[in-house]
Amino acid sequence: MFIAVSGTLSSGKSEVVRYLTFQGFLPVSIKASPSESCISDAANGHSSKHLTGNASYCNGTASSERKEFETFDSLLEHVTTNWRSNFVLSHIDDLESLRALQKRPFFLHLSIDAPLNLRYQRHLLKNGDKGLSRSDFISQSDDLLFNAANPLIEINNQAHIKIVNTSSSLKDLYVKLSELDLLNQERLRPTWDSYFMRLADLAALRSNCMKRRVGCVIVKDNRVVATGYNGTPRNLTNCNEGGCPRCNNGHGSGAALSTCLCLHAEENALLEAGRDRIAGENSILYCNTCPCLTCSIKIVQSGIKQVVYAQSYSMDEHTHKVLGEARVVLRQFTPPKDGIFV
Repeated sequence: MFIAVSGTLSSGKSEVVRYLTFQGFLPVSIKASPSESCISDAANGHSSKHLTGNASYCNGTASSERKEFETFDSLLEHVTTNWRSNFVLSHIDDLESLRALQKRPFFLHLSIDAPLNLRYQRHLLKNGDKGLSRSDFISQSDDLLFNAANPLIEINNQAHIKIVNTSSSLKDLYVKLSELDLLNQERLRPTWDSYFMRLADLAALRSNCMKRRVGCVIVKDNRVVATGYNGTPRNLTNCNEGGCPRCNNGHGSGAALSTCLCLHAEENALLEAGRDRIAGENSILYCNTCPCLTCSIKIVQSGIKQVVYAQSYSMDEHTHKVLGEARVVLRQFTPPKDGIFV
């Protein structure tokens, strides 16, 4: 695995790198002059030499504990050749280099940020009398975030995992990082469950139901047989255009279902697939929401052997009972943690 860290001034990049070295990662950087490579993160941290690495970490790390490269290309070649090993790049601030790394299947991008006042306090705590004034610190931060050539804000926004470091101690930060399970390989190559659930989430984007977006994927032997999403039937006015009075009148979850004109995602997928194509031991229905009681009955009749869902619904208990009695396995999918974490 190759992890690259990006982040704002004094947000804690060096400590994230330090944590990863405790997990067996080897720090890598692009070779630069001593004044550039070991400059304080709080004072600069983003030298004009892209990818030189975070200086505050440099000060605490012997050169034997990290590997330097003359160019980004030589670094990329090395980590690609040795992709089974774990490397960490302590700072990336170049869009072109980031795009090159994003093509590699072993690459994970981690960004870190913190409230401005907190970052400035950390800066002063580390640098004392040599620290920047508040206005200069803010100016440098803005210059880096909104740089015309390589805006850090755009680089950070492309991270797989975004951390807002409000931790009051290193212990708190390390606990937070541990909970993220950064070495989880599922982020790099999704499991079958994760892969098909993402397809279900994608199908849900086509939903026109005013109540909720639901997507479904039916697979057999890890091959997609059919997909479906909820909404009114063919040739009827879409639900979000007023086609289903029940959904447009604001009834609560599970209420007045007998008057609903919308087909559920599972129903659509089952209708598209047909029983002959899906019955069998290796047939699985993936749905981003737990099936309702009505859909559960149809799932049983179709011959589906396993149902995987992500979000709960108002009648999960009834669904569990029906599927359990029919010996259909029902389980909830929990993906690895991604997104923004405070």
